[in-house]
Amino acid sequence: MKQPTDVAKETSRRLAQRWHEHEAGEESALWPNTISLGEPTKSELEADFDVARRWALSWRQWATDNKLELTWRNRNVNGTTQSLPTHVTIPDIDTAAKLAGTAWTENLTVARQRWLRLKREFPRTASPKMLRAVATLSDADFDLLCAAATWFETHDSSGLTPRQVPVEGLHGKWLNTNIELVRQLSLRENLGLSKRPTTIHFSYLDTDHLLAGGRRHDSATIGDAESLAYVPTVLIISENKDTAIFFPDVVKGIAIQGSGFEGVSIFARLPWVQECPAVFYWGDIDASGFEILNRLRSNGVRADSILMDRSTFELYQRFGATTDAHGNSLVCSPRKTLAYLTGPESAMYHDLTDPQWQNVRRIEQERIPLQTARTALVSLLAREQNALQL
Repeated sequence: MKQPTDVAKETSRRLAQRWHEHEAGEESALWPNTISLGEPTKSELEADFDVARRWALSWRQWATDNKLELTWRNRNVNGTTQSLPTHVTIPDIDTAAKLAGTAWTENLTVARQRWLRLKREFPRTASPKMLRAVATLSDADFDLLCAAATWFETHDSSGLTPRQVPVEGLHGKWLNTNIELVRQLSLRENLGLSKRPTTIHFSYLDTDHLLAGGRRHDSATIGDAESLAYVPTVLIISENKDTAIFFPDVVKGIAIQGSGFEGVSIFARLPWVQECPAVFYWGDIDASGFEILNRLRSNGVRADSILMDRSTFELYQRFGATTDAHGNSLVCSPRKTLAYLTGPESAMYHDLTDPQWQNVRRIEQERIPLQTARTALVSLLAREQNALQL
């Protein structure tokens, strides 16, 4: 048998799923909503009718307090006729919001104001889906969304970057975050904005090049003409900026700053990365490190990992991190399907994403000496060379 709290929770779930359809005029029999209360069995009634009586009285009081209608049915109990509630009817969405809590009442008030504005200013794109999308925005963000969409409806933005759009209060990061909402609301297939060129940074490691006075640090812009100091035969993609900048000398080597998931997604677009015969990835020994490695390979870069194995973990786990950059305790990351990891890499990743794992969940790569990394790299190169000779 349900209690009033059960009905309140069920009403809240119904609101969460479909409130926007009601407020946008697609009521489709959402309200009134009649909810079954469940009924005690005949044996339960006859064993202890006082329990059912108190249950019925509580429902009568709750329905009276909230101005709800109960449906009753007569039951035969030990030769007597007793009336018990079977259903409660929520007449409208406002009553449902009151039952679900103060926040819902406030949310509906805001939603109705925004729906009126959407219909008035954007009649072609106002929809239940759009209402739901804008409902969680702050008032300032909603105002900015409307201003931006209005501007894009009537202006050609070709050649402008997000930072250059002349809308008061608009900044590039906000537009990048909300660009899909702006596009949909302004009914544009594409906003036509220009993207900033994507640049990667790297360091030359070749001893002869450096002794000859060549520059150590360089950068390359995707799509621009490239002029490397030399064609690399070894690449080390390092997630930590310091390790990439200060990596020890390697013959014809280049160390690239990885830049997380975004960085590894663009490396495949650089011909000299794709054509390099020996590419290595060195990241933190944590869930993100293996997920980034998987992303790198999924984008077509054939890379081996270095110092991300179990033996390295066991050797350096005493230096493992227990908190994040904000001082919060590290929690177990949700496990993902990573199809491009090797068997040993997958095993390490599975341990790190095991909620029962008792060891540290992150060993940052900068905790490992750079000369140790170079030694590991040279050893891998020698092993690959021997394999080719065989």
